[in-house]
This record gives sequence, structure tokens and C-alpha cells, in this order.
Amino acid sequence: MKQMILIFVGGGTGSMLRYLISKWLGSAVFPWGTFAVNIIGCFLIGLLGTWIARHSLSPELRLLLVVGVCGGFTTFSTFSNEALTMLRSNQHILCLAYIFLSIAAGLAATFVGAKICNFSS
Repeated sequence: MKQMILIFVGGGTGSMLRYLISKWLGSAVFPWGTFAVNIIGCFLIGLLGTWIARHSLSPELRLLLVVGVCGGFTTFSTFSNEALTMLRSNQHILCLAYIFLSIAAGLAATFVGAKICNFSS
């Protein structure tokens, strides 16, 4: 039960942060809010996941921060829906750019987050 509460609290916190950042950045032509939270979330997952593992910190901390906060903060479903909306609006090039940039930047951000932990040890 404790694990579920940690994920619940972290997920709610991450979701609220995602909402605030998405509203702040907006999405007139390009969905900058979703793009930003997904890239930031990937970076944080790489950083926190590696940091927690390298320092043998509690599994509860991982559940709260990585699974809960980062899981609630990032959003694959909104990314997919926005890409589909672009396709339906005949914005094929923008859609492909969004998909490619999201995947490439997300992987790079996760890698950089993990590498920062490796350099600091």
C-alpha cells in the first residue's frame, strides 16, 4: 500500500507540473508544452534513475520520483494525440518533425541525465 501511495503522490505532482508548464508554454503551431515536459522528463528519468541506482537509495524514492513524478510529468498519449491531430490537419512535415525530434531529443536527454551521474561519481 505504501508503494501505491508514493506513486499516487508523485504522479499527481508530476501531472500538475506538466499542466502548468504546458499552459505556460502554450501550443499555437507546435506543441511546445508537451515537447518540453517530455524532454525534461526524459532527462530527469536518466538523472534520477541513475543517481538512485548508483547510490543504492531506497526503492521507495525511485517509486516516488521516477515512477511517480516523472511518470506523471511525461505524456506519451498526449504526444501521440498531437501527432495524429497534425496528420488529420495535413501537417505531415510538422508531424514527422515532431515525432523525430521528440524521440531523438528524448533519448539524448535520458543519456545526458545518466551521464551527468556517471561524471559526478
